[in-house]
Amino acid sequence: MTQETCQDTLTIVYTNDLHSHFSAMGRIAAMVEEYRAQPDSSVLLLDIGDHMDRAAPETEGTIGQANVDVINITGYDAITIGNNEGLTFTPDMLRDVYAGLLCPVVCGNIREKDSGEPPDWMKSDIVLKGGPFTIGLIGATASYPDFYRLLGLEALDPRITIADSVKQLRKQVDLIVVMSHLGLPLDRELAESIPGIDLIIGGHTHHLLEEPLTVGNTMITAAGKFGRHLGKITIGRDMHNGKPTVLEAICLPVEKGLENVSVMNAITIHREAGRQRLQRTVAVTERELPIHYESESPFGNLLAQAVRRFTESELSIVNSGQLLGSLPAGEISAGMLHERCPSPINPCRMGLRGEDILYSLEQSLLPEMFSKEIFGYGFRGKVLGGLCVDGMEIMYDVKKPPFQRILQASVQGVPIDMNKTYTVGTLDMFTFGIGYERLKLGSDLKYMLPDFLRDLLRIELQTAGAVEQCFKSRWLEQ
Repeated sequence: MTQETCQDTLTIVYTNDLHSHFSAMGRIAAMVEEYRAQPDSSVLLLDIGDHMDRAAPETEGTIGQANVDVINITGYDAITIGNNEGLTFTPDMLRDVYAGLLCPVVCGNIREKDSGEPPDWMKSDIVLKGGPFTIGLIGATASYPDFYRLLGLEALDPRITIADSVKQLRKQVDLIVVMSHLGLPLDRELAESIPGIDLIIGGHTHHLLEEPLTVGNTMITAAGKFGRHLGKITIGRDMHNGKPTVLEAICLPVEKGLENVSVMNAITIHREAGRQRLQRTVAVTERELPIHYESESPFGNLLAQAVRRFTESELSIVNSGQLLGSLPAGEISAGMLHERCPSPINPCRMGLRGEDILYSLEQSLLPEMFSKEIFGYGFRGKVLGGLCVDGMEIMYDVKKPPFQRILQASVQGVPIDMNKTYTVGTLDMFTFGIGYERLKLGSDLKYMLPDFLRDLLRIELQTAGAVEQCFKSRWLEQ
């Protein structure tokens, strides 16, 4: 189908998984501005979630206001939420920041536990006009029910909520568009199992579809991550049967060039406001706390202490890669902790068998593990790093063969029993099998939201004697 055989076109422009890469946002806004300036243009601008990322100081320092202002100035027509919005901000924080949002938040599979209704700042679906077409816009985000429940929300099965919305909207609209922050595998499943969806615009798994996928009568698109590409879909009406048809679906590189001045000015203002907010002093320490990824270090020990204390566990296990740099002596600001521990990762408590603890400790002595680069599930570090512990003493000999190097590991002076289950404070990241895979085998999981690791570090630094304690060795080389 060529554009010459159709008339009345609509251009859908979209972003997904920007993760607060503000450096791309001015150029994206300029590109959108160019499309809107074209004669007889009709442009619908959507964001598919994870626009916000609290690893960025602009977002952290303004609690998302920098992102909302960019969305408003750029002129988005609708957005959905990703897990970075839904799980790293509390519902109250989102309600406050979205109070100034000029477009609707569309997400059908999140409900308040108490009322059973969507939060007042969210719509399950909407109907809007886009050029010559009436569009049913449906949103959904990745379901992490255990996490959302801790925030007072229920994450429903998006397959069910999307199917319900399609059934309600199909006869009212020309086009059904799903804004899916669910990932490509589930997008394929939706296309195969729910009739009536014309277009799925995807995200979450950071997939770049330079050419769209067609599954049955449904087209699937996505534009990668971090604002490196801008998705653009042109829809026309078939002159023979009058039905909407996709003329073009491409992903355009977002290269350096003209930037929207209003967007860039807003980012500059919020960056400075965020910087000032993060300058507040949260602790004072008289000693520098170094961090090492290949061996034990005080800053890593401090993190392990913080997790053990917060989770009220027998012992704690964390990875040093969560910390991106040493902590200097003197006044410690919120921004310094954010800079060194930017990951939106939460603590958790689990029951873990002794044999899985010992296996993980052995892994921690392998260079291919502590120097391993990992990505995803909230991790914003560079390498995995070795394991830092509290509540344990480990005697080891690196000259021995791999997985025979731990001579003895003790909890409160008692050697670990391979068959005993211990209460362990650790990180939610590990429960997904990321990094030290045996740590996902824990039982009786208790996730602890909304506190991040940097919040725990702040509390630990304010605790009498904690800094002195972190200089005591847990790993004793023989």
